[in-house]
Amino acid sequence: MSYVIFDVGRVLIEWDPRRLYRQLLPDEAAVDHFLTRICPPEWNLEQDRGRPWAEAVAVQSARHPDHADLIAAWDRRWSETVPDAIWETAALFGRLRARGVPVYGLTNFSQEKWPLVVDRFSFLSDFDDVVVSGEVDLVKPDPAIYRLLLARNGLRPEQGLFIDDSAANIGAAAGLGLGTHHFQGAAELARDLTARGLI
Repeated sequence: MSYVIFDVGRVLIEWDPRRLYRQLLPDEAAVDHFLTRICPPEWNLEQDRGRPWAEAVAVQSARHPDHADLIAAWDRRWSETVPDAIWETAALFGRLRARGVPVYGLTNFSQEKWPLVVDRFSFLSDFDDVVVSGEVDLVKPDPAIYRLLLARNGLRPEQGLFIDDSAANIGAAAGLGLGTHHFQGAAELARDLTARGLI
């Protein structure tokens, strides 16, 4: 392996909308209902694909007017869904950089929210390049977004390692010939990077 590609959410930084809605709703059943029926994952994915947050809130509030304030909270209090970095993984990122290993980012992320996390977590500015889905109107696991990163940087897939917490995203990367690591924790990732001679 000669370079590494990191996913960001749930790999390098924490992301969990439940953290916000547990403050706003009375119990776990209400949180489950809201995040599966009112603002389901496919709704949030459209912001990752480039839809503006103001439009997203307006569309969903029109569908569920009785939940309008809760829907707006996702945008207004979005930073509370990202409580911190995953510092153990960030340290591995830093070790790769220190060894001169090129490190890229490939993330499903709203183009409006991405600058907020870069401002909070300065190491996110240290990628050799990062493709943010909301900036290119493509989302993982569409192979086109992987090809975009590879083409933009002249990378050969067989020389790279792709790290992501999503099995679907890992499958798409493997289908393009990238090496993969299905992220389930920093300790396991450290062992894999060590075994591959990257750190």
